[in-house]
Amino acid sequence: MLSRFLAVLAATFVYRSGRLAKSGILTLPPLPSSYYVNGDVDTHCVVIKEPSHTLGACEDAVFWDHLQADGDVTARFLIVGCDPNRKAWNTVMGPLRDPEPKGYLWLVDTLDNGLQRIELAGFPEGHDFHPLGIEVTPSLNGAASVLYIVNHARGETTIEQFVISPDAPTQAHWQRTISSPWFVSPNALAITNETSFYVSNDHLMTRRLPFPLAPILPMIESIAGLPLSWLAHVTVNPDGTVTHKLAALGVPFANGVAISPDGTTLALSSTSLGQIYFYDRNTTTNELEYREAVSVPFFSDNLMFDEHGALIVAGHPHFPSLIAVAANKTDAQAPSWSVSLTPLSKDTHFAEDAQRTLYDLRAPFSASKVVPASKGWELETLFQSDGSVFGTSTTSLRDLRTGALYMVGLYEEGMMVCRP
Repeated sequence: MLSRFLAVLAATFVYRSGRLAKSGILTLPPLPSSYYVNGDVDTHCVVIKEPSHTLGACEDAVFWDHLQADGDVTARFLIVGCDPNRKAWNTVMGPLRDPEPKGYLWLVDTLDNGLQRIELAGFPEGHDFHPLGIEVTPSLNGAASVLYIVNHARGETTIEQFVISPDAPTQAHWQRTISSPWFVSPNALAITNETSFYVSNDHLMTRRLPFPLAPILPMIESIAGLPLSWLAHVTVNPDGTVTHKLAALGVPFANGVAISPDGTTLALSSTSLGQIYFYDRNTTTNELEYREAVSVPFFSDNLMFDEHGALIVAGHPHFPSLIAVAANKTDAQAPSWSVSLTPLSKDTHFAEDAQRTLYDLRAPFSASKVVPASKGWELETLFQSDGSVFGTSTTSLRDLRTGALYMVGLYEEGMMVCRP
């Protein structure tokens, strides 16, 4: 009976996801060992590793900009959240076996790939730390920045608030733990100011439910692409309480979230459908109005806008392989894929729709073999790997000042850096 029910759910998912389901679940896409859009991987890319293996299983990474008064960037670092214990404690995919070993924060210098561990100063003794989504405000004229981190602790998922300063960049000073009944399954963050942010909740039915509700119900929600997750806007009040407001409802597996440089567009990843939902954003009220959905050729994870307004998307081209890696199967590897979505000018026209059936043609495995072209966005592959060079991609960042591309993976050791 259960197998028949799951078969119906799978059929529903295939119907909704079309070619993505075929490429991402039913068959293993023929990705190359590695491809980088700006050159040969062997000479242009390096995977930074740390001797104690604590720069591993890094789910998210963000740029931390140091700005002058006029807004010019004087220095840029990455803050990376890693959890080498993820195969024993993962509240999104499971298992929930051992929450004891803590995760880590790392500081990476974009000039020389210099790596330093960030100490969690004042973090409560005995408090779990399992980082997922990360966001940080830029530092202006040397002032301290506010750092928010989603923490998948054993009892509940919270959001930790820190302060980090350019004069002591390897110390994040803990301010408070933010908790709310509305935080059912917080995943990713997008800051709107020092005291407010958007947060995605990836599932309504989570792995924290008692057996046998979990893992069955979360799996059903994911496989069927049920539109039960959401995006909220949260304001942190001076006393640490929060004002919570629903911003977008009815999203299947809401995941990565990002705000465009001008603040008027918000992008939200729907992992189950492999789509990016775009919303018009009111910069005064933070209210959102749905605009469109754009398909990508994998199960999308985290997002970032670069300075020119292109959206960088990373994700998982083959979900069964990701599950195999998470389950620690022998010799398992899961592929990686990162793309850019660049908005097309309203003056851009194509003579015939047939001309748009083929695109992304520089990539060894073109995205056009998986999803149709978008009318408003140009998709280009930035990196591909079958997992043998770098796998389980969750976040990819592009630094337009240097052209560098950064990538971290959910179960991968190290961080990949590619330079033109």
